[in-house]
Amino acid sequence: MNEEVKLMKGNEAIAHAAIRYGADGYFGYPITPQSEILETLEALMPWESTGMVVLQAESEVAAINMVYGGASAGKAVMTSSSSPGISLKQEGISYIAAAELPALIVNCMRGGPGLGTIQPSQSDYFQATKGGGHGDYHMIVLAPSTVQEMADFVGLGFDLSFKYRTPSMILADGIVGQMMEKVVLPPARPRRTDEEVRRQCPWASTGKHGRGKRNVVTSLEMDSVEMEKNNKRFQETYRLIEQNEVRFEERFMDDAEYVIVAFGTVARICLKAIEDAREQGLKIGLLRPITLWPFPYAEIERLSSRVKGIMVVELNAGQMTEDVRLAVEGRVPVCHFGRFGGIVPNPTEILEAFGKNFLKDK
Repeated sequence: MNEEVKLMKGNEAIAHAAIRYGADGYFGYPITPQSEILETLEALMPWESTGMVVLQAESEVAAINMVYGGASAGKAVMTSSSSPGISLKQEGISYIAAAELPALIVNCMRGGPGLGTIQPSQSDYFQATKGGGHGDYHMIVLAPSTVQEMADFVGLGFDLSFKYRTPSMILADGIVGQMMEKVVLPPARPRRTDEEVRRQCPWASTGKHGRGKRNVVTSLEMDSVEMEKNNKRFQETYRLIEQNEVRFEERFMDDAEYVIVAFGTVARICLKAIEDAREQGLKIGLLRPITLWPFPYAEIERLSSRVKGIMVVELNAGQMTEDVRLAVEGRVPVCHFGRFGGIVPNPTEILEAFGKNFLKDK
């Protein structure tokens, strides 16, 4: 079978992959720099080909609650937004997590806080990996660095979300959402029938089950003892995810004396900086977390026992740097280099920052 290769934006790849996955519904609201997801879905009109519902809601709050409803029925549903819009969705995301429902959320990050800028950023790291909304919950967070991964992570995000009955987020910076690259689209698979949904999701509100009892999906629990049981069950699920679903990429690590840690498209810029550094005789390697939650603490801890230092590069004030320092526990120096407001560093800036932090005595 010949591969189907297309040239498209990352946001467009998300839309195409969602249709090919067999998603049941998308509910969203326009906001730069992710509006092409909704626009592409509307142009492709999947309701005519696959039966997928595509709806522009009246607000971000409405969109996430439509996802809550669709997920409650066992459907593969998703939404997308950008930073301020995700802030508005946080209550609904917390409800979805507490109701133990699968759902896919895409955040194409722009600079903040507040309305900020429409330029790219990575400053929603805390919001995505530390819960964002209220309560002790987590989402599985996937950080793509290529348009190919934007497409691939739709299916992965949905699959992990259904496997663990918890929301997944594709946390993309605005660069990969807007850039154009060649992408091999995933093979199409049919949407599940209602009977398949009932069989695969017996917990869902899909009608009567067993002895005539209708399933009730809710995040509300008035009994404190029962709510504690719920939270303990959530934590058991999160520990299972941490054991089984950590993903990362390493480059040039075999002989590395220093490590750069970066995610998303910034990792690609760092890779060019590392290639330039190696031409100068500097042995630097790259670790790119693919899952920001669960975070690759164990791998970073392992690397810290054999390298001289770690530099974290991100488009924020050092949010992921906190997790790297937790993993290292003071064994080696950890420094941070970041840009804000939509400014993207080039490889030369990254190498200059590395030199100031680790080569100042040479």
